Amino acid sequence: MKKLSSTEVRQMFLDFFKSKGHMIEPSAPLVPVNDPTLLWINSGVATLKKYFDGSVTPENPRIANAQKSIRTNDIENVGKTARHHTMFEMLGNFSIGDYFKEDAIAWAWEFLTSPDWMAFDPELLYATVYPEDKEAKRIWLEEIGLPEDHVVEIADNFWDLGAGPSGPDSEIFYDRGEAFNDLTEDDPENYPGGENERYLEIWNLVFSEFNHTPQGTYEPLPHKNIDTGMGLERMVSIIQDAPTNFETDLFLPIIAKVEELSGKKYGVDKQLDISFKVIADHIRSLAFAIGDGALPSNEGRGYVLRRLLRRAVMHGQKLGIQSAFLYQLVPVVGEIMVGYYPEVQQQKEFIEKVVKNEEERFHETINEGLSMLNNVLAELKENNQTILDGQTIFKLYDTFGFPVELTEEVAEDNGLKVDHAGFETEMQAQKERARAARTTEKSMGVQTALLGDIKVDSQFVGYDQLNVEGKLEVIIATDAIVSSIDTGSAQLIFNQTPFYAEMGGQVADHGTITDSEGNLVANVTDVQKAPNGQPLHTVEVVSPLVEGNTYFLNVNQKMRNKIIKNHTATHLLHKALKEVLGDHANQAGSLVAPKHLRFDFSHFGQVTTDELKEMEKIVNQKIWEAIPVVTIETDIDSAKNMGAMALFGEKYGHDVRVVNIGDWSIELCGGTHVSNTEDIGLFKIVSESGIGAGVRRIEALTGQEAYEAFRQEEEQLISVAQIVKSPQLKEVVNKTEQLQQQLKEIQKENEQLATKLANQQAGDVFKDVKEINGTSVITAKVNVKDMNQLRQLADQWKQKELSDVLVLGTIQGEKVNLLAAMTPSAIEKGYKAGDLIKLIAPKVGGGGGGRPDMAQAGGKNPSGLAEALAEVTNYLA
Repeated sequence: MKKLSSTEVRQMFLDFFKSKGHMIEPSAPLVPVNDPTLLWINSGVATLKKYFDGSVTPENPRIANAQKSIRTNDIENVGKTARHHTMFEMLGNFSIGDYFKEDAIAWAWEFLTSPDWMAFDPELLYATVYPEDKEAKRIWLEEIGLPEDHVVEIADNFWDLGAGPSGPDSEIFYDRGEAFNDLTEDDPENYPGGENERYLEIWNLVFSEFNHTPQGTYEPLPHKNIDTGMGLERMVSIIQDAPTNFETDLFLPIIAKVEELSGKKYGVDKQLDISFKVIADHIRSLAFAIGDGALPSNEGRGYVLRRLLRRAVMHGQKLGIQSAFLYQLVPVVGEIMVGYYPEVQQQKEFIEKVVKNEEERFHETINEGLSMLNNVLAELKENNQTILDGQTIFKLYDTFGFPVELTEEVAEDNGLKVDHAGFETEMQAQKERARAARTTEKSMGVQTALLGDIKVDSQFVGYDQLNVEGKLEVIIATDAIVSSIDTGSAQLIFNQTPFYAEMGGQVADHGTITDSEGNLVANVTDVQKAPNGQPLHTVEVVSPLVEGNTYFLNVNQKMRNKIIKNHTATHLLHKALKEVLGDHANQAGSLVAPKHLRFDFSHFGQVTTDELKEMEKIVNQKIWEAIPVVTIETDIDSAKNMGAMALFGEKYGHDVRVVNIGDWSIELCGGTHVSNTEDIGLFKIVSESGIGAGVRRIEALTGQEAYEAFRQEEEQLISVAQIVKSPQLKEVVNKTEQLQQQLKEIQKENEQLATKLANQQAGDVFKDVKEINGTSVITAKVNVKDMNQLRQLADQWKQKELSDVLVLGTIQGEKVNLLAAMTPSAIEKGYKAGDLIKLIAPKVGGGGGGRPDMAQAGGKNPSGLAEALAEVTNYLA
């Protein structure tokens, strides 16, 4: 076996499959692009679903990749086992309807055993197969020549997501030898595929040959596919003879840095080793995910990152690290992975900033959690309880990131026990919720051969032509190819078209199709890309269309003109964002429609009003400078050398279009644009908001729509000027400020009068003291405006020690406010304000609660106030 670095193993895999005619697909970002079914990219095949379900036909049906992936369904196991990770790399080779089992198995064997490649000892390799897959077993035995006892039938070897592509699989195992055997010879799990440490699964070959239909049947796929996955970390652990994945060059430099920061040594204490491993694993996930646009938050993938970071921080504390440290590991991750993933190194400063900010916030949160825990423990002891309940433990774990062992330690220091069973129940409920959420979306669509089999050429000529003559090549109606159609809905493909197919955020063109005499034949309502790239026109047919005939295709010019203004404006806005907010503000989505534009971008924090003003000013300045918008067709490498900006998550072919606006904004873009920025006319931002973890959205207008928005605001300003009696618009602000000041003074005067009135009432109310069952009480309806003034009366009562119990009520319209207060002597007798308020609040149609000494409630039944106050006597008696 060769001794190789992780970088060499990854590259050797890709080189091998490139030699077998595979297209090497670059690793996609961890944050899925245009795929709502996934929280993270979780496998090599996840980014290739469009090829497997037939919605897009790849340039080459043979594909290989090294894909960074995240899975977080069993975070608790990370660090405790040899091979659990949150982020990992999946090496895979794929066939979309090309080669099948024979080649997939033969090439896997060649890569693993050939002296030119991995050079594994064949005697140490085993294969598992699905019992009904006789063909795979035959290939392993007869063509590869594996001994009978090296091929194991396993009933679970069937890959199935519940719907869509499925099929049997064959797993390849490596025998690590007796030294790794953690089982006895006769243990039923002591075999390749069993739960043991000796036989390590390194590669899974999935033979995708069925569609699992919603009806539960398995139908043969129109095209049989190959989908394989090899874990890089596992392969490297074998090649580098590492006991676990963590003793490889993928993790050891991180562990060494943690040793330096903590003063502790790895490999001395098994419990501390867990902390080293957790930190090394989690910082990889954090660095890559943040680099790919995810940010810590309280929901979705942001919540996953926050949880990972907090776990890592707590394990840092176990190693004696009491301050922010994870951010110092980001450069180490970048250095390890830079050979194939330069993005962490390129965004090092930004990732460090995000991680450090989150760490420092969490240190504050730890103190909040400890404060909450101490309050809970004090209350439990006050009530002579000895067990901390599972719900509280889970809340501390889930909200504050508190490990259970820390909660247990603090509880035991206070002489209490911990309800582990209750905590596990809460954890299981959370897992069930997460599992249910993961299964609500369909993961991969069912193949349809109809569109994928259409190979006719169709050219988009709409960059500079809006009316062209086109030959009708294909008509699709009711899911079938037809030669003609008289009326109804249809999809059409022409040999050439001026209609832009929806792509890159730009909506599709609309328009008409006419015959040679100018008669309307169909209205074009949508245009999308077919699997092989042809513009596919969705139309409403008004008179007969015949395959092979020639028609005139006419784009709605007014709609197109509005779209191109908005599209070029998004490029200007993107550049302005980077100038104002920083280079990390990358496009995360857009919509370019006729009447408005929408631009989503990554940003950590709020966008201020001044920043929005500055962006809007920059875009308008570029419009008024009348800069030519130049489009260049070139190859991808030349485009990058020009400094062209590629959009996050987009895939680009060899030939690309570059949109250059005065060498200020240079982007790769296949959309349509104005010829000069002055054509945009005017630009106005109308809103900015957060739409998810670390993603903000700007909505804006151009041209006529921008002018109309300014005009509406001017009319509103004129209306305000009339209301505040300001003869000149420029004086509106001063006039409004004057009125606000007058209002504040009036409000202050009202407050003083209300307080004076309340004090007068207090003098009367506090005289009426009754004694019930040896306890003095004051109950009264008072005329004050709100709960705040009730509390002021209660403060006066408390200072003057006028009775043991006070209950006051007030009515404002249809709303009732109640307040109850108790002295310490009343509480000693067993009375509690919270209990009393809960008893009387239903009388006024409401509810409430509070502390033993003070409680309050609200209600909506004013007629019940007298009865509520009378009920106080019953409570005390």
